[in-house]
Amino acid sequence: MEEQYRKVTQLDSWKGNGHTTMQRNNPVRVIAVTGGKGGIGKTSISINLAIALAESGNSVLLMDADLGLANVDIMLNLKPSKDLHGVVSGEYGLQDVLMKGPKGIDIIPASSGIGRMADLTIAEQAELIHAFSDLETDIDTLVVDTAAGISSAVLSFAKASSEIFVVICDEPASIADAYALMKVMSQEHDVKSFKVIANRVKDAPTAQKLYSRLANVADLYLQISLGYLGHIPEDGQLLKAVRRQAAVMDQYPDSQSAHAFRKLANRVNRIPTEQANSGYLQFFVERFAQSSQSDIGDLH
Repeated sequence: MEEQYRKVTQLDSWKGNGHTTMQRNNPVRVIAVTGGKGGIGKTSISINLAIALAESGNSVLLMDADLGLANVDIMLNLKPSKDLHGVVSGEYGLQDVLMKGPKGIDIIPASSGIGRMADLTIAEQAELIHAFSDLETDIDTLVVDTAAGISSAVLSFAKASSEIFVVICDEPASIADAYALMKVMSQEHDVKSFKVIANRVKDAPTAQKLYSRLANVADLYLQISLGYLGHIPEDGQLLKAVRRQAAVMDQYPDSQSAHAFRKLANRVNRIPTEQANSGYLQFFVERFAQSSQSDIGDLH
C-alpha cells in the first residue's frame, strides 16, 4: 500500500522534473462515454462520435479504456501490434501504440483477454494516465470509451474527464445500471454533472421518454445536474456496419444514424468551454492523480 502511495504521489512532483511535453497551449475536452450496463452500444457511440467530431474540425484521440476486453480495434477491424498492456508494463510509450482510424482520428487500443489489465492497481492506473504526457500529437478532444460496470478503473477515468456521457437504451436494466453509476459517482466521488445519450431507439419521442424515466428518479434521489444530449436511432445500416467491423460514419455516411451522430457532435461542440471544464492534458492527468490519492487515502 505504501508503495502504491509513493508511486501516485510521484505524479505531483513529476511536473517539475524537467519534462515539458505536457505544457501544450491547446485546451483539451475530455469526454468519458460510459453507461453501467454492457451491450448498450457504448463503444459504437464512442467510435462514431469521435469520427463525427473529427468531421466537424476537431483533432480527436479515441482511447479504448476497457482495459481487459478491448473492443475498439475489433469493431474497426484493426490489428494493433502494441497496446496498453505494454505501456503499463513499461515496454514502450503511449506514442508507440497510436493507430490511425477513419477520418484521421487517432486511436489508443486496449488489451484483449489479458485479465491483469482489467484489475490495475491504483498506482498502475495513475501511471497509465501519466503516460499521456509523452504524447506528441496535439489534440483538442479525447474520447474515452470506458468499460461496463462501476469498477475502480471506470470511476477513475470518468472522474478525470471534463464531460461524462451516460448511454442508455430501451431496457429496464440499462436505466437501473445508469442510475446506479450516477449514484456511486455523485454520492461517493462528488461528481455532479452528467449528460445522457439514448441509443438504439425507435424515434425521438421514445428517446425522450427513456431520458425522462431516468431524470425523474435522479431528481428524487440524487443531487446532480442531468442533461439530455440526443439519441441514435435503431438503424439497419448501423447494424450492417457493425457486422462489417466498420464505423457507420465511414461506411454509410448518409444513413439515419450517421446524421444523428453529426447532430450529436454539433451539440457537443456547442457546450461552453467553461461548462465543460476544458483544461489541458495535464488537467486530465492531475485530476486522475488527485482521485487516485483520495482512493488510496480511503484505504488507510
